[in-house]
Amino acid sequence: MTLTNEIQTTVSEYLHGMILESDELENFLNALTRLAVHELSETGEEVLCGITLLRHKRAGTVASSSETAQEMDEVQYKYKDGPCLSASRTQALVEVPDLASDGRWPTYSEYVVGQGIRSVLAIPFELEAGDGAALNLYSPLPGDFTAAKVALAQEYARKASQAFAVALRLDRHKNSETNALAALESRTTIDLAVGVIMGKTGCTQQEAVQTLKNASSSRNIKLREIARGLIGTTEEDAPVTYYDH
Repeated sequence: MTLTNEIQTTVSEYLHGMILESDELENFLNALTRLAVHELSETGEEVLCGITLLRHKRAGTVASSSETAQEMDEVQYKYKDGPCLSASRTQALVEVPDLASDGRWPTYSEYVVGQGIRSVLAIPFELEAGDGAALNLYSPLPGDFTAAKVALAQEYARKASQAFAVALRLDRHKNSETNALAALESRTTIDLAVGVIMGKTGCTQQEAVQTLKNASSSRNIKLREIARGLIGTTEEDAPVTYYDH
């Protein structure tokens, strides 16, 4: 079995297994960076790895192999540009053989060289429309990412993209379900508060709702918080909404 085939098998089996085991996107992506370091480093020369993710037009480092790798990613967000952001935005490979002589991002490059990093490789993941991400590799050696290493890293990112896309899809579904449940629970609390007002004052449902809205507006407190206060609950013991999945 060739090294490329070994990576294909490892990435596919390990990361798809991690999707089933991880209940958070961050856990999955941290596993992805650990595997990248393991697969793409040479003996005595460990690369640093981070993952930049663009969602809703905002960038962030969602996983990294070390604090240094995270810092090298995040300094780009300060300057609003850099190799990893460029790869995420354009979905094109970005190679920086030597930051000391590369003129594309002078302020960023000066800072990163000062931290002991000389070469950078940023490989975009192949994700669904609306998502952009890149695998960011850093080395203290100039010219460290040879043609062979670049090809190996590209194959790794290509294989990892399949699991990454699934993880993002599951995360979106989870967030949508969480938001929907929160909205239902908030509605339950408000409905109970409306019932309390109607019982105490004999007003109509519409008038009770307006009373809550007036109190929320005049006190600059969210409607659901006003409702919780009225029925004597806190965030921890708010009424539970039951529904069929």
